[in-house]
Amino acid sequence: MRRDGHTLKGKWAVVTGGSSGIGLCFSQELARRGCSVVMVSNEEKIAACAREVAENYGVRALGLLCDLTSAKAVDSVNAFLAANDVEPDFLINNAGIFSFAPVGEMTEGRINCFIDLHVRSVTLLSREFGERFCRRGSGRILNMSSMSCWMPMPGLGMYAATKAYIRVMTRSLHYELRDYGVTATVACPGGIATGLFGLPENLKQLAVKIGALQTPEKFVRKAVDKMLSGRKQYINGWLNRISIPLVGILPTWVRMQVKHRMLDKGIRR
Repeated sequence: MRRDGHTLKGKWAVVTGGSSGIGLCFSQELARRGCSVVMVSNEEKIAACAREVAENYGVRALGLLCDLTSAKAVDSVNAFLAANDVEPDFLINNAGIFSFAPVGEMTEGRINCFIDLHVRSVTLLSREFGERFCRRGSGRILNMSSMSCWMPMPGLGMYAATKAYIRVMTRSLHYELRDYGVTATVACPGGIATGLFGLPENLKQLAVKIGALQTPEKFVRKAVDKMLSGRKQYINGWLNRISIPLVGILPTWVRMQVKHRMLDKGIRR
């Protein structure tokens, strides 16, 4: 499948977390290539975001207001697709949350939100769309993990653990689907300049300038290419790739410094 220009004309993608950040960038990038999109979000502005994508790129863009932590989320997505006569070609599981806090201080509701959104929703949507795609003999799934999936650090317990689940599940899914002409790709980005981590705008710009962060547009462009080519896994940037074994051998005293200097001093989100 060619990946340049408007080669996705006539295709449909479902993008979760599509109203802001990387999810909105995914919707825009796919639309730029001619792909129509169903943008899923729990934010009321999703309808306006979809209208803007449709107007700017000349494709169909539909907004679905949906709480993906709901037990009925997959049913809601399926009903919406049927009502709008949409047969999807791509699924991008992007919706996510972030907290930098000790597991012991999280409410049960917050813990459940991590599990419901990063584990249950991603798994059930991947299963549903995987079955759709296998019946047809084509389709692509892209699930968003994180570089943190290799980082058992204090304060990242729920985020890193659920992102690690996404990576392992998606890698396994890739092999399960491959015989049917379907692929699953997991993206494990390092720092991306979005609002997820709560950095002030001036610090985000500085981090991009020095290469500590990557713009969401650049990451998304490459991630879509990897998905279309059927890659199993995508990690952006050579620095992120070589840091994986280094993070794994960090001594305990380094990890405790994170706890003492950040968690214990109340620097959390």
